[in-house]
Amino acid sequence: MSGDPIPSVRELIERRAGEEMALNDRYLNPQMGRILRTLGFDRTWTGGEGAYLIDSAGERYLDLFGGYGVFAIGRSHPAAIAAIEEVMAARTPNLPQLGVTLLSGVLAEQLLARAPDSVGAMVPANTGTEAVEAAIKIARAATGRPRVLYAEHAFHGLTLGSLSLNGDEIFREGFGPLVPGCEAVPWGDLDALERALARGGGGGDGADGSGSGNGGVDGDVAAFVVEPVQGHGVNLPPDGYLVSAQRLCHEAGALLVCDEVQTGLGRTGRFLAGEHWELQPDLICLSKALSGGLVPIGAVLVSRAAFDRVFDGMERAVRHGSTFGGNDLAAAAALATLRVLDEEGLIERAERLGALLLQLTEPLVDRYEVVTDVRGLGLMWAIELGPPSGTVARGLWDRVERRQPGLFSQLVTVPLFHRHRIFCQVAGHRMNVIKALPPLVISEQDIRRFAAALEETVAAAERYPSALARFGLRTGSRAARVRR
Repeated sequence: MSGDPIPSVRELIERRAGEEMALNDRYLNPQMGRILRTLGFDRTWTGGEGAYLIDSAGERYLDLFGGYGVFAIGRSHPAAIAAIEEVMAARTPNLPQLGVTLLSGVLAEQLLARAPDSVGAMVPANTGTEAVEAAIKIARAATGRPRVLYAEHAFHGLTLGSLSLNGDEIFREGFGPLVPGCEAVPWGDLDALERALARGGGGGDGADGSGSGNGGVDGDVAAFVVEPVQGHGVNLPPDGYLVSAQRLCHEAGALLVCDEVQTGLGRTGRFLAGEHWELQPDLICLSKALSGGLVPIGAVLVSRAAFDRVFDGMERAVRHGSTFGGNDLAAAAALATLRVLDEEGLIERAERLGALLLQLTEPLVDRYEVVTDVRGLGLMWAIELGPPSGTVARGLWDRVERRQPGLFSQLVTVPLFHRHRIFCQVAGHRMNVIKALPPLVISEQDIRRFAAALEETVAAAERYPSALARFGLRTGSRAARVRR
């Protein structure tokens, strides 16, 4: 087939629809195929519109997975599509490299106008993990210090630098040695953060809260990298934690890096989640929803003082960059996304509908013993499940969890998918936490529909503990068939 001409995209979609799983299993990730078949999620998706995914049978699924949160303005938003079509039609002088273009500069202008006064420049990137990698490099170069702190349970990406800040061992295992100087501190523990900041021998100039030199401060920590709300588990910060962490960093001459890759762009009911606590970070990482889910994109917003310490002369102008960072397609889609957020009032909508979702689902904690917590901020939501009481039910739980930790949560997500046409998934590996990242365009009716379907499914899971055992056996046998 290698010698055959490649058909047009339209012809490929028309002629080869239905081959997705076979192509994945042969050329991409067969283990992912096994997961999908085991859970019965192996649909052929043919389209997406707003809050919905559409399969080959024409069934519409309410998508609360959202491509890990990239579809904040909904799938296939016409404004984002139009922006890409317009920039293609304009034949812009894209990526001159030794040159600058308009759209990336306008995007930086617009993002900085919406961000805290603590940042004053933008470094383009292509993804969230690339933005985090850039933040690590900039923090080290700006402070002259080697160590980078991060919170336990954090997720900052899967390339080597950001993986070194990843709090989940399942992602780190086998990829070491990781970047030296990266150290975890317990999430929410200010005493541990203060101790970690104090250790070391003053490895460089440092930077105070405004990014200026602070050479008299002891310690060798370049930065504390933190998600305002942790994506894995949807863990909200304890009261006063982030504000105090910011103060401790600046007292120690370290930079505060807010990873807003998932929490930014209106997700939590503010443009940036840090606004809930009036944070003034030295660096802010953005990605995911920034281009409407259409084009890979990332960005780091950086304090002017830190930026000028890194790019401090003509010879150093290109000491960090990315070939496709700042391309016109991504910038155009991002500008359209910002316009949609403003014109459709989606940030305020996220705050209002997020409050409604919590109002509808928090009572489940009192109604069902297997529900241990419901939490969220804006349209970033999670429900945590725990073992039932009773000797038989608890015994079944323990047996299944020993076989596969986190399996009970699939007793909820799988029926939601098959019976209710609602797509959501666990919030992290080996945890009984189910997470929802609804598009900000979701309707109130769909929020209520999800809450009702969730309660029905949780009630069934609790009422029939034998269903857990049957599900575990059925899933195990299905996985065995898939492996053959």
